[in-house]
Amino acid sequence: MATEKLRIGIAGLGRMGKRHAVNFHELTARANVVAASTPDPKEREWGAKNLEEVQIFEDYDEMLEKANLQAVVVASITAVHAEQAIKAIKKGLHVLCEKPLSIDLEVAQSVVSAYEESLKKYPQQKVMCGFSRRFDASYREAHAKISRGELGAPVLFRSQTADLHDSSGFFVEYAKTSGGIFVDCSIHDIDLMIWFLGENRKVKSLQAVGVCAVHPALEASNDRDNAIATVEFEGGKIAALYCSRMMAAGQEDTSEIICEKGSVRVNMQVRKNHVEIHDSQGARRELPQHYYERFREAFITEASEFTACCLDNSSPPISLQSSVKAVSIGQALQRSLISGEKILFD
Repeated sequence: MATEKLRIGIAGLGRMGKRHAVNFHELTARANVVAASTPDPKEREWGAKNLEEVQIFEDYDEMLEKANLQAVVVASITAVHAEQAIKAIKKGLHVLCEKPLSIDLEVAQSVVSAYEESLKKYPQQKVMCGFSRRFDASYREAHAKISRGELGAPVLFRSQTADLHDSSGFFVEYAKTSGGIFVDCSIHDIDLMIWFLGENRKVKSLQAVGVCAVHPALEASNDRDNAIATVEFEGGKIAALYCSRMMAAGQEDTSEIICEKGSVRVNMQVRKNHVEIHDSQGARRELPQHYYERFREAFITEASEFTACCLDNSSPPISLQSSVKAVSIGQALQRSLISGEKILFD
């Protein structure tokens, strides 16, 4: 008997959309990408060439109307994440939306509201924001050890996202609509912080500082290429976050969770693989050159588990409300970064 496959439409075929399209189309056994949409003619050309038997649309609304879909993966530019997600939700489709839901807290919350209303009519509908690090095997093992109480309660969480230096000017242009370094670059660390320290734990205070070291044009967008934040939670939990867009060697994403009886570290000795090079220049190892190279397997796991929860009517791996909380913290850190002030919460 043939295995049921989830019929999926991909919204956006930029860098992230291409990756999702390939992962669902070629690497997810229970998924079948039947359609994709993008207003960019070069992206449509890529889709026609690389996505066999997939109908390519210029207009997202037309794809929703004409393609026989069960689910949509929203991988368009951040500015339309919420709008496209809500349109699919109202049609009763399952939705995997790339992070963040929005750069605006109220807009992000509107996605949750639309989903809650839709569940009354489509009780088996699944909606999830794609925070890829929660699907990484190393982070999952670290979380499992802490959840089992092996190291006592977590006390301090520190994490960084440090991107390879981009000399093309992409980040400067992208910053105009990205929401800033904390809402964009550091949002994964914020989500991990929520996951490890407790999704219902309340924030007491936060503060952020930053500089423009190699991309001075970011100042025009009230953004920075390096920033540091501290976050204080109720119950004696604290976090330190660092984000950068000027690493010389490659992608350096690391985390440490310090607990009462020990600590867990993820990728603190950053490496592309287990190869070490020994030559006249000394001993060295290579680093991943971009985010996807480090977390490729996590994205594939994410695609598989999202597909499974839709077909099997199981709970999504990530709650939608926790993704809204990540936006709220990222937005508050961005305000602190610009104002230079510590923000207190009652």
